[in-house]
Amino acid sequence: MLLQRWSGALLLAIMLISACAATSTIATMAQGVDPTRGGIKGKVRTRSGAAEQVEVSVRQGDSEVGRATTNDKGEFLISGLAPGRYGLTFRKPGLSVGRLEDIEVRAGKIRSLPDKLILTVDEGSIAFVRGSVFSAEGKSVPGARVEIARVRPDGSAKKIDGRVTNETGLFVFRLAPEAAVYRLTVWAKGVGPVTKDVEVDGPARYNVALSLPPTDK
Repeated sequence: MLLQRWSGALLLAIMLISACAATSTIATMAQGVDPTRGGIKGKVRTRSGAAEQVEVSVRQGDSEVGRATTNDKGEFLISGLAPGRYGLTFRKPGLSVGRLEDIEVRAGKIRSLPDKLILTVDEGSIAFVRGSVFSAEGKSVPGARVEIARVRPDGSAKKIDGRVTNETGLFVFRLAPEAAVYRLTVWAKGVGPVTKDVEVDGPARYNVALSLPPTDK
């Protein structure tokens, strides 16, 4: 009788272990992860914020085995990778090339990279939007707040950086050189805002003047 009880308990334990393993496999498959393969995800930044439209390639040896492009939050996900160790390369015009090496991928797992993927600006291939802010009387306005946003195809704008004009009313933004439309917005001491669009189509200097309306008296 004791042997039968022990055998029954052992069988029950084996069944529970098998059920847990099956449940884990089903959960992994439900999340869209091939239990025999893995992936890599992460977020790319610049000093001013998220880096969108960065090409991310995954290398194993001399071969490229995966590719993705970061979204408007700088995020990327590359799945379907066989277990092993990989290198990653990050490229975007106007930014320095970034690399990570010896990233391990395990079966059934998505490897989340540390939130430290920061690409610096390549000073030799960027666009400079340089401008001056003037009062209604034509005088330079120091201390004015200037923000720059990228205009999306649907007409909405996403803020990417901000500046305060120097003592002579000047400001400068450094941007990636790919073709895009940017919207400048300026206000100072309760006057404004005033907006102006600037079209960037390559590495160059783009000069702009912004004039504030008269103050209410």
